[in-house]
Amino acid sequence: MSDTGTGTSTGVRRRLGALAGAGIAVAALPGITLEGDGADAFLAVVMAGLVIAVLTQLIHIGPSAPVPAPALLAFAAAGFVQDSLIWWLLSWLGEEMGLMRVEGFGTILLAGLITRTSILVLSLIGASPATAD
Repeated sequence: MSDTGTGTSTGVRRRLGALAGAGIAVAALPGITLEGDGADAFLAVVMAGLVIAVLTQLIHIGPSAPVPAPALLAFAAAGFVQDSLIWWLLSWLGEEMGLMRVEGFGTILLAGLITRTSILVLSLIGASPATAD
């Protein structure tokens, strides 16, 4: 069975986008603080990235074929809501596990925006353009 580059590689790029988005959000937003140093901080970022990657794979919001711009914007908005809800879950989960603290709803929304943007960017990088028959 050969991989055409549309199924598996897109999923890998989406997971990498989720991991990158979690790392960027943790590094860039002052409202996200990691508890502990060194290995504990690394564990918190990996945990956040894995939770986002797994949940975005289970609940995939996005087109499976090229769509017009208004539909793409609707998918992006739905994905932003999904990622923000995941960060809300992470704010609770991180606090319970003593790994990270997410301060405020604005930080959750910004983290969701950063995560969705990185997922979209990495999903589009390397995607082969559709060819007309």
